Amino acid sequence: MYSEQVMDHFSDPRNVGTIEDADGIGEVGNPVCGDMMTFYIRVEDEKIADVKYKTFGCVAAIAVSSKVSEMTKGKSLKEAKALTKQAVAAALDGLPKEKMHCSNLGAQALNKAIEDYEDRKSGRPVPVTRTISKETPKVDIQCSKCHTTNPIVAKFCMNCGEGLGEEKDG
Repeated sequence: MYSEQVMDHFSDPRNVGTIEDADGIGEVGNPVCGDMMTFYIRVEDEKIADVKYKTFGCVAAIAVSSKVSEMTKGKSLKEAKALTKQAVAAALDGLPKEKMHCSNLGAQALNKAIEDYEDRKSGRPVPVTRTISKETPKVDIQCSKCHTTNPIVAKFCMNCGEGLGEEKDG
């Protein structure tokens, strides 16, 4: 059973969306459960001035993303990097044992966004995978078996597990 905090952040998620020309973008996913998170940050004076995210996943994944965004907005990069999965889970009044990986995904996505910002700032090359979310069309794929709408990057239907074939050009 989920805590009231988890259900609150799931039913009324905070800071959902994207940041155009974000200073840092971090993407993570869990192929076992299908959760996918992308965090976007705006940095001013080495503090997270704004944070937004897009999450495709279960109740816990959405609640974790919402809580991580609240916990890190206005924090220094050093403070935000220190965020642990235990701190996220505790702030949500706990998560079921089988959903603890979601709290780790939230911290990982945020840390990848911070790493992306630091790479860009230092002039280090940014891996192509870090910009996929900017280049990916905002299109969904509908499962031909159960008609569930899935994100364009999904290989399998999140509802029934049916393989989602690639669309053919022309």
